[in-house]
Amino acid sequence: MKSLTTLLSPLVLLFALAGSAIAGETVNINTADAGTIDRVLVNVGPAKAQAIIDYRKANGAFRSAEQLALVKGIGLKTVEKNRDRIVVGGQRIAPKTAAAPAKAAPQRVVRR
Repeated sequence: MKSLTTLLSPLVLLFALAGSAIAGETVNINTADAGTIDRVLVNVGPAKAQAIIDYRKANGAFRSAEQLALVKGIGLKTVEKNRDRIVVGGQRIAPKTAAAPAKAAPQRVVRR
């Protein structure tokens, strides 16, 4: 009789590989179906995925990831959580980075 670990090893490997494939997956929100959007985006279930499709049909293609926040039930937090998974128009959306602090203008020294 085979040990339990021998039987479970292939299953554990299969689930590990499936999880890593999903983690790196992206979705084009302008072309994907609701099932794909639901599967790839975090905190987006079937109803929100369908709302994205409905919004896209009514308003045209998304021009930026931030436009997803215009869809009822999706906020900016959800957009930020999914930024690395969202593709718009064939371009992956680059993560936002903090703006560099503005340099102070040099002060003139007046000597008397």
